[in-house]
Amino acid sequence: MPHALLLKYPGTNCDVETERALLASGFSTQVQPIATATPDHVKKAQLVVLSGGFSYGDYVTSGRLAQMETERFLGNALHKHHANGGFIFGICNGFQILTKLGILPKASLINNKSERFECIWDRLVKVSKTSPFLQLLPDEFELPSAHAEGRLVTNPGDAEKYLAEGLVALQYADNHNGSASNIAGLQDKTGRAMGLMPHPERFLLPDRHYDRDWAGHPDWGWGYFFFKSAFNALS
Repeated sequence: MPHALLLKYPGTNCDVETERALLASGFSTQVQPIATATPDHVKKAQLVVLSGGFSYGDYVTSGRLAQMETERFLGNALHKHHANGGFIFGICNGFQILTKLGILPKASLINNKSERFECIWDRLVKVSKTSPFLQLLPDEFELPSAHAEGRLVTNPGDAEKYLAEGLVALQYADNHNGSASNIAGLQDKTGRAMGLMPHPERFLLPDRHYDRDWAGHPDWGWGYFFFKSAFNALS
């Protein structure tokens, strides 16, 4: 059975829902506060997950303090885990942290173009056809989003280069936050590390959809299939 390590930071608020989704898809799990996390925790896992929230209150910039504390307690353990074939998945604040750690392509997540916190459902387009996190998902689907700093920005020309190089996993159909090239999710060149702003763990079951007549799948919401895809790839 693949094992997932879920790293928890002060301000993380989606770890319970994320663990529920991991368990439902077949993983064994361990939720570990970053202050007590060690490289041995990482070594035992096939998947490391950084879930959503507001790590350290986002008081400096989203993910920056979490990056520093991750490097303080884990050193380069996450990079070693990835280099040895392990999977890494970052959701919302977790995505922000992974960009700071340099595990994902160089980018920053800054204030939405509205300069407001936005809680909406996003229509997403699957760009990567080979991502192990997306194999069970259709070409277009919906997930809920909830963020104030979700607008992805890059150095000039990098977003277009990421698209051309296959580093964009997901795009927004309606780019509400103003992200460069409509990017909703990035992956590294191996596909084993992925981050996205919307929340798959919040759409685990069909009755979580805003439309009571939603008929996408009889048993599961689209979010479930991120975790099940990873489970299948690691099994």
